[in-house]
Amino acid sequence: MVKFIHCADLHLDSPFKSKSHLNQSIFEDIQQSAYESFRHIVDIALKEEVDFLIIAGDLFDQENRTLRAEVFLQEQFERLNKEQIFVYICHGNHDPLSSKISSSWPTNVSVFSEKVETYQTITQKGEKIFLHGFSYQNDASYENKIDAYPSSQGQEGLHIGVLHGTYSKSNEKDRYTEFRLEDLNSKLYHYWALGHIHERQQLSDMPQIHYSGNIQGRHFNERGEKGCLLVSGDDLKLNVKFIPTQSIRFEEATIETEADTKQKLYEAIQNFKAKKRSQGKSFYRLRVYITSDTPMTQQELQQVKEMVDDYELNENHFIYIEDLTFEFKYEREQKLSKEFSRELISNDEVFEHAMNDLYLNPRASKYLDDYTEFDRDALITHAEQLLKSDMRGDS
Repeated sequence: MVKFIHCADLHLDSPFKSKSHLNQSIFEDIQQSAYESFRHIVDIALKEEVDFLIIAGDLFDQENRTLRAEVFLQEQFERLNKEQIFVYICHGNHDPLSSKISSSWPTNVSVFSEKVETYQTITQKGEKIFLHGFSYQNDASYENKIDAYPSSQGQEGLHIGVLHGTYSKSNEKDRYTEFRLEDLNSKLYHYWALGHIHERQQLSDMPQIHYSGNIQGRHFNERGEKGCLLVSGDDLKLNVKFIPTQSIRFEEATIETEADTKQKLYEAIQNFKAKKRSQGKSFYRLRVYITSDTPMTQQELQQVKEMVDDYELNENHFIYIEDLTFEFKYEREQKLSKEFSRELISNDEVFEHAMNDLYLNPRASKYLDDYTEFDRDALITHAEQLLKSDMRGDS
């Protein structure tokens, strides 16, 4: 039996410059979020008594990493070292190997070099494990090194490939070390620990091929839960379990309310936040759909926004509404007739021009009533009903 954790894309010290306008305590929480998430991952590794931890690239957000990030990782690796838990690291496009790297890790930590190499270990149960991988030498490693990974054929034990790269069928813009599934399958490994794509994905179940995603979202393009994968089993079957570790989530939501005053509108938003607060700190894009027919001025809506922001200053588990939009039902359902001026509706020339194509068709005209008798407002209302029916998909 083997048990290990697969994580990737820590991006410690990601700048978060776009959030610098926030309250100081919230901004500090954001800056600390990736650190808290990785500390949580180490806590899980210790609790689960795993054999080793894999980090599939991009520990740091940039090549010239901070002393703070290095000291933090040193402390976390020492925690694992005390329990004889090994760590295997490959460097990615954000933290490539270079002369600027001067970290001296504890003896339990192994770092893949710029050439594909293999580390061998034995689990607590005595099973042989082979880990194959490489680190980027620079931040533009477009070359494909998959061919350099050795085949497991003829070697007993469990084989794991570690790769920071881009799946050929993904929509990822930055395509580093692009690979196809056939390339990975040909190596006959039991598990591939992938990094670089910040979305959790399973590409295959035989063999198990997984992106663990990043450990902490940084903006609304990285929504939802983030964390690590806990993998356990043997060379016949591996079980993979996702464990969320994020310190802060980025989410989108829509709520509906009958609020007809700014006080009630404020309360509706606060009720939404109260329901979400137990899930932890988060940023939201919130759309509020207001079904009341009572209009509110832009000044009133702005007051609501300011109150919603101010309330979070005293909360430990903040729910910060970064993007708040309002939509009124009466605006959405305004009659189509209001889009046309009375002068336009009563203009005979425009009306006759609109009817010409239909009434000049000999096949259709014989079934039509005299259009001069039509109620033009009724025609617009009927057209509106047909459009709404079509939008709803009514048959």
